Amino acid sequence: MKIQDFSDKQSAPPNSSTAISLKTGCFIAALASFILLIVALPAWYWYWWRIEPENGELAVLIRKTGDPLPSTEILAGRPGQQGIQLEVLPEGRYFRNPYFWGWGIHKMTDIPAGKLGVKVRLYGKNLPAGAILAQDGFKGIEPDILAPGKYRINPYAYEVIVFDAINIRPGHVGVKTSLSGKDILNGSMPESDRNAYLVGNESKGVCAEVMSPGTYYLNPYLWTVVEVNLQSQRFEMGGTDIIEFLTADGFAVKVEGTIEFNVRREMAAMLAHKVGDMEDIIKKLILPRARGFIRIEGSKKTAVEFIVGETRQQFQNDLEKHLKQTCDGFGVSINSVLIRNIIPPNEVAKIIRDRELAAQETKKFEQQIVQAKSRAELVRQEMLALQNGKKVEAETASLRAGIGAKQEQEVKKIAAVRELEVAKIDKDTAEAQAHAKILSAEAERDVIRLHNEAEAAVLKVKVNAFGDGMEWARYNLYQRLAPQINGIITTDTSVRSWLPSGGAAEAVDNSKKKETVR
Repeated sequence: MKIQDFSDKQSAPPNSSTAISLKTGCFIAALASFILLIVALPAWYWYWWRIEPENGELAVLIRKTGDPLPSTEILAGRPGQQGIQLEVLPEGRYFRNPYFWGWGIHKMTDIPAGKLGVKVRLYGKNLPAGAILAQDGFKGIEPDILAPGKYRINPYAYEVIVFDAINIRPGHVGVKTSLSGKDILNGSMPESDRNAYLVGNESKGVCAEVMSPGTYYLNPYLWTVVEVNLQSQRFEMGGTDIIEFLTADGFAVKVEGTIEFNVRREMAAMLAHKVGDMEDIIKKLILPRARGFIRIEGSKKTAVEFIVGETRQQFQNDLEKHLKQTCDGFGVSINSVLIRNIIPPNEVAKIIRDRELAAQETKKFEQQIVQAKSRAELVRQEMLALQNGKKVEAETASLRAGIGAKQEQEVKKIAAVRELEVAKIDKDTAEAQAHAKILSAEAERDVIRLHNEAEAAVLKVKVNAFGDGMEWARYNLYQRLAPQINGIITTDTSVRSWLPSGGAAEAVDNSKKKETVR
């Protein structure tokens, strides 16, 4: 019965208004669920799935599912493995299922200007003993550096250490020391390369090649750089560095001076390695040599020699020459040496003070002399002014007289020129007359010559007629003597043949007459 009754109640048709309300409620609920699903699902996808690194940021992904990491690893080494992923997401918008992925937003690695970055790998195998740099697959320092700029580096995979860039200033060079490479003490290297002060770029030690001025980005775990100044340096020998020595006569003398020097570029690396920095160059190289030379050479001279005379200059020149010779092999060029001051002992200083006082007295007297000369010069200038006035008057009178003299000279010159012209005419006339006389004389000379030549021709004919000149001369002699001969006394009867008739008697008579006259 109960069951029957119950079945009847269940099968009874419901009220129509209740059924409509029920259906409406179900529809509304379904519609609301659908709307909620449409609105909530995109919002959930947008806010829970979205990865959006902004400018200057990156995203590191962390996988939640997959193969577990070994206990010694911190990064997922292969796809599908749990843990931090090596690759990062740059700026942009990405969507990942938060059930499978987690992520973190980090700043990009920013290396400022004038800096450099060194990456230290935090994952991989441990470095072998003695190794400095990390090769692929090993933890440690990477040899490559990061220049100024921004980099997307996973902060869980790498630590970036920022260092200052190496800046070599003008007038300086950089000496590099390699912290990695071949060991020069290794027996595998040639004997010539062992125990050397300087090495090549592939070996540990100080490199022979120096760095020129500029900015360099070197890994500080691989290289150390020492800046060496090549500019002229000045070392003052004074204060605690003053040099004191005993002279030959036992006086203690102190010397203050200045030494100018500079380091040569080609020897900068060797000098920095063997000696040290600039302070070491002064204390270990220059000062000991200067002190030794001054003490040895200074002990050979007396205290007075360092104060007066040319000993001081010669001592300075010898010191400069000595320092140049001893420091040149180390790569230090000595430019100049100046002995500024030599401090003598009190016994000698008194003499110097007295000499200075005498010099001051001399200067005072010289000043008085200069003043007296000034007064005399003033008087001289006054007299010179008066003299100049009179000189001007005299020059004016002289100028006037000169003008008058020039005028008179011009008049006389004109008259002289006129007389000269007349004299020239007279000269020409005289020359013409002389020339006429010369022509007349030459004519007379020619007449006489022709006359003589004619007589000579006649005489030549006569001579030729007699055969020779002696016969002709004898003939003329006879012609002149014959009229004067009255007679000839001779025993030669043959003479009658050529004497005129009666010639013998005339000769006798004449001889008698001459005897009578006697």
